[in-house]
Amino acid sequence: MEYNRMVISEYGAPDVLKKVTEKELPIPQAGEVRVKVLTTSACFTDTLIRRGIYPAVRNKPPFSPGYDLVGVIDALGEGVENVTVGQKVADLTVIGAYTEYICLKAESIVVVPEELDNAEAVSMVLSYLTAYQMLHRFTKLKNGDTVLIHATSGAVGTALIQLGKLMNLKMYGTASKGKNELVEKMGAIPIDYKNEDFEAIIKEKEPNGIDAVFDPIGGSYFPKSLRLLKKKGTLVAYGYQSSADGNGGNVILDFFKVLFWNLLPTKPNAKFYVITSERKKHPDWFQEDLKALFTLLTEKQIKPLIGKIMKLEEAAEAHKLVENYMVEGKIVLKVNK
Repeated sequence: MEYNRMVISEYGAPDVLKKVTEKELPIPQAGEVRVKVLTTSACFTDTLIRRGIYPAVRNKPPFSPGYDLVGVIDALGEGVENVTVGQKVADLTVIGAYTEYICLKAESIVVVPEELDNAEAVSMVLSYLTAYQMLHRFTKLKNGDTVLIHATSGAVGTALIQLGKLMNLKMYGTASKGKNELVEKMGAIPIDYKNEDFEAIIKEKEPNGIDAVFDPIGGSYFPKSLRLLKKKGTLVAYGYQSSADGNGGNVILDFFKVLFWNLLPTKPNAKFYVITSERKKHPDWFQEDLKALFTLLTEKQIKPLIGKIMKLEEAAEAHKLVENYMVEGKIVLKVNK
């Protein structure tokens, strides 16, 4: 049986994403399951992988990108007993999810409640899990604390606002002027980063400092964010958008700067969150936290902002939208029915 997948034919612009038809379905090995993919997403990290500048992925093209997925198990490898054919599952694949069928380790997947919408469920796997672990695992935030969220209108930013509201956090959020209404509507105090100095505004409104900053931008943002914190506050860096966009900063240098700041006794706490590293160190966290998010979604305590749903073969166009910050929230790619 044939199946389709999108591959990065070579590192480069979105147009390097090409549709490939495979002649036979992959066969699950011992300890694996084959999953019929229902939804995946187009996230900023996918675009870095496509360009060959994401440090955690060293694969050489051609290969399929795709950081997360929700699908249905359609075949079991030898020795798999923790799941059954027909169950809906999710996984953080990092690469490979832009495909109609994929084989995954049975121990890595998480069962998804059947009643959940597939687009909303896949939003939990990378975006909401990142936000959840930064809030609950990487900081010591208490109900009512004050935080600053950069890139607030994106998939992780909107997830941070929703999860932060459950903690009664006072939240400031940077976004372009056209997205400030969304930020305010969701529950954060908007700051127009293009026309306003976020550091000056926070220092004026919060002269005693704030408790945490969540910063995916990097470059000049990191030191400015650090200066806003209380002595026991935390900077959580989790991206390198500034470097990726060619606006200064350096991926490796930014990473080591954060590590260095964390060693200085006079500085607030600084950490670099990498979801793949945390999953390797704490696989139990991945399982526990994703299940907790599915519970919150089932109970309607959170509702992901889905900016656009597109077809898998529209992946190149989806990447263009992500790179140009043209969609609020998450872009979901629909794969199979």
